[in-house]
Amino acid sequence: MPVALLALALSAFAIGTTEFVIMGLLPNVAGDLNVSIPSAGWLISGYALGVAIGAPIMAVLTAKLPRKKTLLLLMSIFIIGNVMCALSYSYGFLMLSRVITALCHGAFFGIGAVVAASLVAPNRRASAVALMFTGLTLANVLGVPLGTALGQAFGWRSTFWVVAVIGVASLFALYKKLPDKKEEEPTDLRKEIRALGSLGLWLSLSITIFFAAAMFALFTYIAPILTQITGVSEHGVSWTLLLIGLGLTIGNVLGGRLADWRLGISLTMTFLMIAIFSVLFSYTSVHLVAAEITLFIWAMVNFAAVPALQVNVVAYGKNAPNLVSTLNIAAFNVGNALGAWVGGAVIERGMGLSTVPLAAGGLGAIGFVLCVITFRRAAKKAEKAVA
Repeated sequence: MPVALLALALSAFAIGTTEFVIMGLLPNVAGDLNVSIPSAGWLISGYALGVAIGAPIMAVLTAKLPRKKTLLLLMSIFIIGNVMCALSYSYGFLMLSRVITALCHGAFFGIGAVVAASLVAPNRRASAVALMFTGLTLANVLGVPLGTALGQAFGWRSTFWVVAVIGVASLFALYKKLPDKKEEEPTDLRKEIRALGSLGLWLSLSITIFFAAAMFALFTYIAPILTQITGVSEHGVSWTLLLIGLGLTIGNVLGGRLADWRLGISLTMTFLMIAIFSVLFSYTSVHLVAAEITLFIWAMVNFAAVPALQVNVVAYGKNAPNLVSTLNIAAFNVGNALGAWVGGAVIERGMGLSTVPLAAGGLGAIGFVLCVITFRRAAKKAEKAVA
């Protein structure tokens, strides 16, 4: 594999860390800025909406640029945003900083995946894209727990300073290692936009939205749930996040194999498991060992859906790979924002932290229903084509 893929993976690690680490630091940020936990949770929603809005806009604005220059520009925005986060001493400025940081996210992963695939032979493209996204997985395994521990020890702003430094290293690596492709053709936006008329594509994007909503309704508030209900210490939260990261990694690997086996069945059953284990955590969260076991399995079943979601969306958007890939990242972050909002709304209405997993389970159930509708429709369409 080309060294350039490692540069892309490092960039994915930095971006993934800055998106997810705020969850482990939510109580620290809320206490320091004198806001409630639900208000601090909006920092996650703000980032997610920044990705959702910024992804298609950045894809359009950079369509005429060479992909290497585009990735360098996006990583520069990422660095500026993290420096602003580290310098934030008010809730409003931190929200603005998170949104600016988010602008690069969707387009970077969408275009980065296309670049990763172009660096290798056709029969190795899936492996190349997987290697790039390994950075995102490692962000959950290492970046989030280490960033949380760092923020708890030296203040939450220190985490964003470190992420900014990693961003600078990524920028340098991209500049040095990504090849300049003079013969590269610019993206044909008209052709890609015309390919977005498929109902199946929009149903698939809706499934991605409710996957992320189910996951982040719970994940956003995992730190206060662990400390206030389970009785885990701040230091213990970092270890639990590491355990969740391991579950996400294992689930991602298993999910790829399940998607290769039977896409529709595996994705539908995964959503059912997400709903079940989210609800189960509402009851096991009061017992440390039971809570940790439940969260580990919950993490596995969540990320087992990720490969299937990507394959499902791309299958409906073969003629628009750049835009569809970017829109799927946008859909994921719309769901992120929706989930964080739902979890916050449950808390603000006085239902308590223990009710948040139930809300997450409800969102997972909606995703399950959407899967059933989507794949039954696809099956009927295939039967008609054969007839």
